Amino acid sequence: QVQLVESGGGLVQAGGSLRLSCAASGLSFSRYTMGWFRQAPGKEREFVARITLNGGRLYYSDSVKGRFTISRDNAKNTVYLQMNTLKPEDTAIYYCAASSSPAQYAYWGQGTQVTVSS
Repeated sequence: QVQLVESGGGLVQAGGSLRLSCAASGLSFSRYTMGWFRQAPGKEREFVARITLNGGRLYYSDSVKGRFTISRDNAKNTVYLQMNTLKPEDTAIYYCAASSSPAQYAYWGQGTQVTVSS
């Protein structure tokens, strides 16, 4: 049974930082591209960042580029999202997801809430 469990969310003031973690089990982690997505209240889920199998390629949405950093530790089956200079508009539920084929994420976590106060 595949499980993705996010952690690290919380309440932070604007300008602050948080580090999200996503621990994976039940899959060959190093064979999956990992992504982070977010969904704000009343909005559709949007792409935030993704990292390829061995971390060789990183992709970010324009809204987080330069502020967020995605990384992974294949030995720990964990993907991270370091979020700096947070803004109120970053407030959302953040989800990690695993993809074994382009643009198709087969597995999703339950999400972790990030709230940025102004």
